[in-house]
Amino acid sequence: MSAAQILPAAAAYALWAASYPAHAHNPLMRAEERAMLASMPQDLDGACVLDAGCGSGRYLLHALRRGAQRLIGVDLSAPMLARADAELAAARAQARVALAQGDLAALPVADGVADLAVSALALGHVERLLPALAELRRAVRPGGALLCSDFHPTGHALGWLRDFKSDGVRYAVRHHAHLYSHWHAACSQLGLVIETVDEPTIDPADVPAGARFDPAALRVPVALVLRLRRPA
Repeated sequence: MSAAQILPAAAAYALWAASYPAHAHNPLMRAEERAMLASMPQDLDGACVLDAGCGSGRYLLHALRRGAQRLIGVDLSAPMLARADAELAAARAQARVALAQGDLAALPVADGVADLAVSALALGHVERLLPALAELRRAVRPGGALLCSDFHPTGHALGWLRDFKSDGVRYAVRHHAHLYSHWHAACSQLGLVIETVDEPTIDPADVPAGARFDPAALRVPVALVLRLRRPA
């Protein structure tokens, strides 16, 4: 198999957006999603939820199902935002939806706008964790929660890639590993409380027969999921 061409996030998602679904579409994402939804409040009735790095709108749709009334999605990729806009079209009858193009380290949202800020499998796209986490803290109200996930640094060390094919060519998104020590240091500097940490593993039942798959993924964590709190 030919090596994947490593692309920065904007270039990668410009190619990937057309085929990128608004649901967990591989075993790693299913493991990550189970952990994220377990940490997401069951009742978001009337809440404003921000998804930074929203992609095709996966977690905004989950927030809507739990009662959120205002959905804000920010993503660097215009093609991915177009996918999210299509996926959330029906949601506009139930909630206020706003989508904007922007960088994780410079979110185009007001201070304290969100009751819950989500960033799922996106923070590995930025080299420095602290500026992006500072923006999430700024965007959530005092007392509000931040729910973040990233590919586990163990997978990065094992050489796993977030890869895809476009026109028969294999590509991968450039990834920056953020260790738990980096999260702890950033949260300490920003005054964020780490409430829960989860390191989910893949469920063997999620692995399709004949899939190209590293068996090590059944033995080590595949994602790092943290629920943080901005003190009131």
